[in-house]
Amino acid sequence: MSKILNRRLTTTDSSFLYFEKKEAPMHIGSVHLFEGEVPFEDFITMMDAKMHLIPRYRQIVKFDPFNMAHPTWESDPHFDIRKHIFKLQIDAPGGEQELVELSSKIFTPVMERDKPLWDIYWIYGLEGGNTAMIARIHHCMVDGISGIDLIKIILDISPEIKIPVKPETERPRTERLDPTRQFFDSLLGGMEEGMNRWMEFQNGLLNLTKAFTEQPTRDAMTKIGGDLPGMARPAAILPFNRQCSGERRLVWSEFSFAEVRQIRAALGGTVNDAALTILSGAVSKYVAGHGQPTANRSVRFMVPVSLRQDDQRGALGNLVSILPVEIPLDLPDPAERFHHINRTTAALKGGRVAEGVSLFSALMGVLPAPVQALAGALASMPMPAVNMVSTNVPGPQVPLYTLGKKMIGYYPYVPVGYAVGCGCAILTYDQKITFGLTADVQAMPDVERLRDFLNESFAELLKAARVEKNDSPPIKRTEPRTVEETKPQAAKDTESRPAKENKPRTARKTKPRTAKKTESSTAKISGDKKRATSKKAEQTKPSTKTKQMKATANAKQTKPTAGAKQKTISATGTK
Repeated sequence: MSKILNRRLTTTDSSFLYFEKKEAPMHIGSVHLFEGEVPFEDFITMMDAKMHLIPRYRQIVKFDPFNMAHPTWESDPHFDIRKHIFKLQIDAPGGEQELVELSSKIFTPVMERDKPLWDIYWIYGLEGGNTAMIARIHHCMVDGISGIDLIKIILDISPEIKIPVKPETERPRTERLDPTRQFFDSLLGGMEEGMNRWMEFQNGLLNLTKAFTEQPTRDAMTKIGGDLPGMARPAAILPFNRQCSGERRLVWSEFSFAEVRQIRAALGGTVNDAALTILSGAVSKYVAGHGQPTANRSVRFMVPVSLRQDDQRGALGNLVSILPVEIPLDLPDPAERFHHINRTTAALKGGRVAEGVSLFSALMGVLPAPVQALAGALASMPMPAVNMVSTNVPGPQVPLYTLGKKMIGYYPYVPVGYAVGCGCAILTYDQKITFGLTADVQAMPDVERLRDFLNESFAELLKAARVEKNDSPPIKRTEPRTVEETKPQAAKDTESRPAKENKPRTARKTKPRTAKKTESSTAKISGDKKRATSKKAEQTKPSTKTKQMKATANAKQTKPTAGAKQKTISATGTK
C-alpha cells in the first residue's frame, strides 16, 4: 500500500486542515458495538502487529516551514500505539443513552496535531457484557470510501481469533533536509501541486466539453438549467442553520436494508433516493415542529460523490466531489417526494454537475498554498451554501469481527460546522441501514427530535410503497415523541447533564400527573358506587306496592338523580 501514498497533501486534503476550527472539527468517525467483551490488551497486540499494513497511521502532519506549499506526511519518530488506543470504563450496565453521551464528548474536541491523526476508544461496562469501539480519523487522511477500506483492514471477516506476529521491520526514518534543500523542496512542491491542479482543470474541461456533445448530457442540462442559478444563492435558513459552538452530539437510528431495497424496487429508483426521501421527510417534520412554514421552501443537501475509480480503492486521501440536491419541504406524499428526488439526482448526474464542481475545485487549487491557508483562517459562513451534509457510504454486507467478537452495530459520524448545524451519514452494514445524525449542541440542541421524525418518515415511506415488513428480527427503534416531550435544551444544560439523568427526569415529570389522575378517578368511582347503591335500594322497596305508590317512589328517585348529576358537574368543575 505504501506505493500509492503521497508525501505531500493535495489541495483537497489540506483544506480540511486549513478550515478546521474549534467550532468546526474536521474529523470523521464511527461507533462500533461488539457482542461480548473484547480483550483490550489482545486488541493492542493485534493492532501493533498490523500497523505495517497502514503506514499512514504512523505519520504526522508537518506544515511547510516556509509556508510556500501544502503540508507533508512525515514518519513519527516517537510513535507509540498506546497514545492512540484507550480504555474507558463506565458504570454498568450502560445503555444506548450512556454510549450516546460518551461518544458525543469524544467527538467534540479538535484532534491533536503533534501525533498521527487517529485514535480509538474502547468502552467497557455496557449492558449484556457488550463492548463499544469509538474511532476518530481526521478527514485530511481519508474520505468515506477509503475509511471503509481501512475498517476492513482493522477488522476480520471470520470469527476465528487470529493475533498475527509483529514482523521485524525497522522504524521508518525521516530524512532531515538542510535549510537550502527544504526551501527548494517547498518551492518545487508548491509549483508541482499548482501544475497538477491546472492539468486536472484542463483535463476536466476537455471531458466536460466532450460530454456536452452527447445528447443525453444536453437533455439533462435542459432539465436542470433553470435551477442552476438558484443553487448559486445561499440556502434558506432552517432551524439548525445557526452559529456553531463546537460541542457535538451523535444519535442514530437503524432500519432493515431489505425493506429499503424493496422500497427502491417498488418505486423505481436507488437506495440513495430512498435514503434522501426518508431524511427530507424528517427535516420537513422538524421544520414544521419548530413553527416555521414549509410551503414554497426547500432543503438543500450537500451530497458527496466519490470520484474514486476501481483501481484507486484502498488509496488514502480524498477523491470526492459534491452534488447540491434541493428538495421541496412541502411534498407530504412520500412516493411523490421519492420520484422528485429520483428525477433531480438523475438530472444532476446526467448534467455532469459533480464534474463541474470538481472542475471549479481544481481551479481553486491553482492558487498558492499561502492564499488557501489564509482563506481557511478567515473563513466565516453566516449564510450557508447548503442546509445539511448527507453522505451515503456503502459498507460491508457481511458481519465483521475483531478477536472473535461480532460487530452488531455500526454508527457513522460526519463533521459539521460553519452554520451547518446538522449532518447525516448513512451507512449500510450487515443487512441494516443506519442514519447517524451529528449535531452542534448550540445550533441544534434537540437532534433527538429529528431522529424520531426519521422513524416516522420511514414508516410513511413503507406504507406509500406498499412494502410489507419482512420476517427478519425486528430492529430496535425509538418511538416518536411529542413536541412537549422534546423541547430544545440549552447548550449549557446539555453540557452539564449527567449520563443517567433521563430516567429520573421522566419519573418526576410523569409521577405527579399520574397520581393526580388516579386520585380523581378513585373519588369519582367511589361516588358513583354510592349513588348506584342508594338508587338500587330505593328501586327495590316499591316492587310490591300499587301503581300510586310506584309513582310516588319514582318521584322520590328523580330528586336524588338530579342532585347527583349536579354534584358530579360541580366536582368536575372544581377539578
